[in-house]
Amino acid sequence: MNWLRKFIHIDMDAFFAAVEQRDRPELKGKPVIVGGNPNSRSVVSTCSYEARKFGIHSGMPTAQAKRLCPHAVFLTPDFEKYGEASKSIMSIFHTYTPLVEQVSLDEAYLDVTENKLKLEDPVKLAALIKQHIFAVTKLTASAGVAPAMFLAKIASDMKKPDGLTVVAPDKVLEFLKDLPVRKISGVGPRAEEILHGMMLNTCGDLWGVKPQDLAALLGKWGVELFHKARGEEDREVNPHWERTQLSAEETFAKDIMDMSWLKRKLAELAEHVFYDLKQEGRTGRTIVLKVKYHDFEQITRSKTLAGEPQEWRTIYETVIDLLFRKTLAGKKAVRLLGVGVSGLNLNKKVISRQPLQRELF
Repeated sequence: MNWLRKFIHIDMDAFFAAVEQRDRPELKGKPVIVGGNPNSRSVVSTCSYEARKFGIHSGMPTAQAKRLCPHAVFLTPDFEKYGEASKSIMSIFHTYTPLVEQVSLDEAYLDVTENKLKLEDPVKLAALIKQHIFAVTKLTASAGVAPAMFLAKIASDMKKPDGLTVVAPDKVLEFLKDLPVRKISGVGPRAEEILHGMMLNTCGDLWGVKPQDLAALLGKWGVELFHKARGEEDREVNPHWERTQLSAEETFAKDIMDMSWLKRKLAELAEHVFYDLKQEGRTGRTIVLKVKYHDFEQITRSKTLAGEPQEWRTIYETVIDLLFRKTLAGKKAVRLLGVGVSGLNLNKKVISRQPLQRELF
């Protein structure tokens, strides 16, 4: 089989919850939810697979998770402990290849086209890495193997937990043919809505569309989508690339004028971003608010704080101030809200190896 490029994407299974179940045997087999207090506005950071059976997922308000599974065990995140486990896992990756792009505490891309074991078969290598991780950490990981990074990422999510999915070079089009367009990174709710409106539901549906037509629908991203739907990507693993902003946003089912409702939504987004910062071992002082009005006009407003936020309420209070003073919310209906922190730096108290990920805004 002709593998011109060999990528492995490793994603740890329910990482935070799995670490807690490993260290506390009495939690094994129980629905474990790592996040804030369910009596607050906190959100779920990670939950065990036992909890996912009840419909609980990351980003869900913990109060809602409590309603879905009243007997779940709720735990406050211990990012120092998760950071130590992450360092062990990342050091394992580097024993196989120097080309490791860390995405977060529990996720990374590896280019194993050339590897330290000189193994030709990337599938055998992925299996070895999974075994190595479990031997050292007693944690399971899922892996995707493919000739393109984005394909490896999609594949790693196919058979969780403890999965290994392979997209061989001669099977790429077969893999993509019936794959929903939403599975392609970058296709959000709005893009999906536009594509579905054109009866373009799968990657295979896009094969008959010209790149200029997709560009007319989605802007320059449409050209990239044209190529990805065919399994084409030139991106390389970059072990030194760092993003500068971490953010979360939500597009609403209907346009919102109610300022109290918008404030509650900003509280959820602010806490989500704060936990993500902690999870990735990063800090930043510039708080960013993104607003899209009903007429699709989009604005961003920001404020740089004197110090790094030590709790989510600092982010929340900052974006609330920006919303009231710097936007037309309340006068114009709002379609989307986003909260971000930019100018990111390492938080050396949490993890010494910097997690990496693309920007969301």
